[in-house]
Amino acid sequence: MMPAMTRLSCLLLTLTVCSMADAAPPNITHLFPAGGQRGTKVSVVAAGTFAWPVQVWASKGLTVTPGKQKGELTVAIAADVAPGVYWLRAHDKEGGGNLRPFLVGTLPEVAEKEPNDDPANAQPLKGPGVVVNGRLQKSGDVDCFMIEAKKGQTLVASLEANHTLKSPMDAILQVLSATGGVLDQNHDFRGLDPQVTFTVPKDGTYIVRVFAFPEQPDGTIGFAGGDNYVYRLTITTGGFADHALPLAVSRAKPGKMRLVGWNLPDRDQTVPKSDDQGHWTVSSPQVANTVRVRLEPHATHDDTALGAKFTEPFVTPFTLTGRLASREGKAGYRFAGKKGRPLTFQVEAQTLGFPLVPVLRILDATGKQLARAEPATPDRDLELSFTPPADGTYRVEVRDQYDEGSARHLFRLRAVHPEPDFALTVAADRFTVAPGKPLDIPVTVVRRNGFKDEIEVFAEGLPVGVKATVIGDAKGITLRLRAEMQTAGSFRIVGKAKGPAKLQRIATASLKEFGETADLWVTVIAGGAKK
Repeated sequence: MMPAMTRLSCLLLTLTVCSMADAAPPNITHLFPAGGQRGTKVSVVAAGTFAWPVQVWASKGLTVTPGKQKGELTVAIAADVAPGVYWLRAHDKEGGGNLRPFLVGTLPEVAEKEPNDDPANAQPLKGPGVVVNGRLQKSGDVDCFMIEAKKGQTLVASLEANHTLKSPMDAILQVLSATGGVLDQNHDFRGLDPQVTFTVPKDGTYIVRVFAFPEQPDGTIGFAGGDNYVYRLTITTGGFADHALPLAVSRAKPGKMRLVGWNLPDRDQTVPKSDDQGHWTVSSPQVANTVRVRLEPHATHDDTALGAKFTEPFVTPFTLTGRLASREGKAGYRFAGKKGRPLTFQVEAQTLGFPLVPVLRILDATGKQLARAEPATPDRDLELSFTPPADGTYRVEVRDQYDEGSARHLFRLRAVHPEPDFALTVAADRFTVAPGKPLDIPVTVVRRNGFKDEIEVFAEGLPVGVKATVIGDAKGITLRLRAEMQTAGSFRIVGKAKGPAKLQRIATASLKEFGETADLWVTVIAGGAKK
């Protein structure tokens, strides 16, 4: 029998651990479903560690209301929001939780229904297009969906799981005949997420099947699954865009771009002069997804256009859309260089979802190599700095590291002169402060290309009752928060250059899974402040 003192010690330890757990800010591990159609209300179940009810902040355009049962949320999506990735953050009196993505689309949505493990029990779907919110709930789980298609149509099945939602799965998509024969399949189209485009040979019933292996191989033989194996599967015989060409247009004279994909009724669209942080998101009621076009402040060229002709050498800065259509191919372009005037060359392909692994070379007029760069890993793009040793004409050359080529081996080549600039970062995206106890947030300033102007830093959108002052010294800039009452809310830290350029930049914080964010959070708590 356990001694009384030991039992008392165990009880005190248990109470202490529970108290620490109760005091932790809420944490959402995944959402199901992880998205919805704009203009609708979606019932969502949040999994994680949190007391209930919990409050949830969401990106502009979404309104989240907690339900009666733990984890139940209603997400109302405005009808006029742009399709794309939005964010949810749970919070309570102890602090703000982590950010989780929530995808907004244009197609009708349905929930996966079990049992649907084999073609004979495939879940029927209504076309021409639908988004299935599914989950491979246990090891060995397989999901099958049935759709009617006509001869000559292109059936597109595209899955979002690991790439955007960070579901820990490496999925495979297959298109089957009505009797279960495999007609087509794909493993890794965009990162670990698959996509199949299948030309229908005859009218009839077809099955789309999805299963997965773990993101990190663990030696298990068999299909993987779990509560967090959440996915969104678009299945359509309607319009689906792969990309838009050109990949960049001039902001001053944007002109037209053309959609490239499948079943597209209207391929040509006029690009507006509006600027969404340097990009225009292309969406259409007749297309299931969106693509983005970069808006540039300088000249752009399109080497993929039919009958494209250029006047070379190009004058820098410029941005060019190119393609390596065949194996062992390379694309070269002449440009004018000025002695001692630095240039930065950027090749984007992997980050745009294209298979090209770029290698970049700079050659002089005689063909002599002056500079070369290749990515550190195959899933990265690259950047190369080059200073011409003399006035003259040079050549920039792009090829694929593995000498591959196809209609999708596209790239965006940027040649720009480094301009003085700056960036701001903070160490965390969530902070807590107590009334009467100031919290200092160090703001790291990264000065680039000789930027020397003084920077004014301030907080934007702080909740009522929270004020910020700036403390600057030789070591850097610190934002000091003071609070008068318990409250919570999202805010941003903004930096404005006082020089002629009047640049404005927003501070970002790195996230464990999702890159970085500018949406910071502050909670005013009753106890001591902490990060």
